[in-house]
Order: sequence, then C-alpha cells, then structure tokens
Amino acid sequence: MRIDSRFLKQVIEKGDKPGTPDDPSYQSASVFLLLFDHMDTCILAILKSDNEGYPWANQVALPGGHVDKEDSSPVDAAFRELEEELNITRHQIEFIGSMGHFQTINKRDIEVFIGRWQNREPVRYDSTEIAKVLEIPIKTLLQTHRERNYQSRMPGVNELLYPYGEMVIWGVTARILHHFIEMIHPYV
Repeated sequence: MRIDSRFLKQVIEKGDKPGTPDDPSYQSASVFLLLFDHMDTCILAILKSDNEGYPWANQVALPGGHVDKEDSSPVDAAFRELEEELNITRHQIEFIGSMGHFQTINKRDIEVFIGRWQNREPVRYDSTEIAKVLEIPIKTLLQTHRERNYQSRMPGVNELLYPYGEMVIWGVTARILHHFIEMIHPYV
C-alpha cells in the first residue's frame, strides 16, 4: 500500500486537528510523523535507549523533541530535532502539514508534523539516545487498527496498543498513530 502526498495534504486539510491545551503550563514539543516508500508506505519511528531515569526509555516514539527558545517555530524545532536525532535534513523532506496537538501525562504539548522523506540515505543516530530506527508499514498499523476495532472510537490508554515485532507502541505515540489512521482509513 502506497500513500500519495497529495492525498495526505487533502486529508489533513479536511481532518479534525486536536488543538493546544487550555493550561499554559504545558511544555511545547514537536515531532515528525515521517513517511517514506519502501515496498509500501512506512512510518519512520525510533526506539528510545534504555537510559535510567529517562521517562521514555525503551519506548517507541516519533523523532522530535522540545521546542527551544532559539527555534523560530514548532516546525523548525521538528526539523532541528530530525537532523539532530537521525541526520535527516530539511531538504530531504517534503513537508505536508500539521496533524494537530497531542498532550502527554507529564505536561507536554506535542505538535505533530507530517512529512515524506525523499532521500533513503542511511540514518545516523546516537545510540545513547536511540536504540533502534524502525520502519513500520502503514498496512501493519491499519491491520491492527481494524482487528482491534479501534475505528471511530478512542480506546483507553491500557487498550490502545499497536504491537510491532517484539515492541508495543502505546501512550501518546499510539494516540498519534490512531489519529493518523482514523484520518486515512476511510480512504485506503
């Protein structure tokens, strides 16, 4: 299954985008839901390293991080983080748009940007921060979404799980993927 960029832009423009929280104490973060074509369209994700005391240790995440005061915008923060984490530069990305905001239990407001990785050069990453780079086929996520009857509803945090190999995608990353799949599943 391949997903066209024009299709994604249309879906994002029409789709419901979760907004920012009313509580100003949330810290801003930005991530990329980065798509690329292998045999099928895949999502580039990362497995965080097993660092003691790190709240996201051993969790599947999308590349990104905090919006720093030096960043001119949340999307610039997402591009900066993408280059810092995976050595993927802005010119390698076809920017598609914002998917909205998702909040975490530890008071982070994450804006999710969708892009298509145009260049399949090998990624380089710091193993102290990232244990593994994952290429997750969208058709695998869609299959789980349908088999677990996630369509048209938001399962609770203990139910919303997307197994992938020996890993389980959960938490805010699962919510982001759920929202993305809900946006595209009527059309694919």
